[in-house]
Amino acid sequence: MAILSLRRRSAAISAAAVAVTAAAGVGLAVGGASAGTVSGSLYRDPSSAVVRWVAANPGDSRAAVIRDKIASQPQARWFANFNPSTVQSEVSGFVGAANAAQQIPVLSVYEITNRDCGGASAGGAPDLNQYQTWVSNFARGLGNQTVLIILETDSLALQTCLSASELNARNQALTTATQTIKAANPNAKVYLDGGHSTWNSANDTANRLRAAGVQYADGFFTNVSNFNPTSSEANFGRAVIAALSGMGIQGKRQVIDTSRNGGAAGDWCADDNTDRRIGTYPTTNTGDANIDAYLWVKPPGEADGCRYTAGSFQPDLAYSLANGAPNPPPTTAPPTTAPPTTAPPTTPPPTTAPPTTPPPTGNGCTASVALNQWSGGFTASVTVTAGSAAINGWTVTIALPGGAAVTGSWNTQASGTSGTIRFTNVGYNGQVGAGQSTNFGFQGTGTGPGATATCAA
Repeated sequence: MAILSLRRRSAAISAAAVAVTAAAGVGLAVGGASAGTVSGSLYRDPSSAVVRWVAANPGDSRAAVIRDKIASQPQARWFANFNPSTVQSEVSGFVGAANAAQQIPVLSVYEITNRDCGGASAGGAPDLNQYQTWVSNFARGLGNQTVLIILETDSLALQTCLSASELNARNQALTTATQTIKAANPNAKVYLDGGHSTWNSANDTANRLRAAGVQYADGFFTNVSNFNPTSSEANFGRAVIAALSGMGIQGKRQVIDTSRNGGAAGDWCADDNTDRRIGTYPTTNTGDANIDAYLWVKPPGEADGCRYTAGSFQPDLAYSLANGAPNPPPTTAPPTTAPPTTAPPTTPPPTTAPPTTPPPTGNGCTASVALNQWSGGFTASVTVTAGSAAINGWTVTIALPGGAAVTGSWNTQASGTSGTIRFTNVGYNGQVGAGQSTNFGFQGTGTGPGATATCAA
């Protein structure tokens, strides 16, 4: 999303390489078996800006090309408005619609304080405490099925506007955000900002990822809103993975934004360029063990902020990207009817009340607390593990230090806000198999608890 001069310059350095290597891979479908850690079809949002434009402009001469090559494809839904009171319902509506379709949604979180260093996409949460509140509410809407989270584009690659203390605070905020999302939905796949192959070096990128808690994430994303060819990004990703491995951080994988990397060289900004084309169509079938997915994170046709408002859908940009590009793979059929006129559900899924009878007494479970503390607040991720026998219901008791208070929780029902607090399972996570685990979390003000907690099943 950023359009700062550093990013334009980096892209220009590799212009010749893009022209040579991208042409052979324009919009190609990927063969071979799925090789990353994600499998399944990606969710196509029936209410995206491009789908709505196609439905509203059937007579436009550009509509058929945009419909068949862009609107037919799954793209990321961006969550970029600071709306802590409504973000949970928005997320649950989007994720719920994807779950009903038995497909995997892609959510791009773009809310970090001082995002884009005040550039064309400036904004975000007013401060990092409010950011954590927003993330906690966001996480509550994620459900418990597989979702892909693109966490804060440019937040690590673009740091020129941050002081040392601001950088440390941002790294802690990203670590906490990752753990909050993972605690709310253990099946969430979270990827941190890896920039792209012509920006920072692989070693520098790995160091930035480590500082921001990539060890708690599933990996990193590259090439969002950029144009570097997929082969260059894959090579860069392998170098970053190798550097992380050398730091003792194993098993991380890459996702690559291929929404606009099928064209030739030219000016960085797609708003001012007619040579760019859409790249590889979105898929989890990458055939590469290091790459979980090729995604369209930046929706094709949405502006960069050079000639049009950043993020606005512009049909001339979409047509320029799609015209002349190959057709999608035959397994991805373009829509044949107008999108539904009703929006996905915006209300949160129904909650399940905790059991009305107390769980059996005894100590058939253990609990451990992972704490993330910052000035004035904390989040805690709690892992409940069953013993040698399965359990049906659990209660975890945690003592908070004086002056601390719980302000929110997820995947649990909390009794009290200060002092000694009892956290009880909700209906869907009370049954835990022998030796298996489940998670819940909470956030608060003041100083968080220690690592020990009492669990009764």
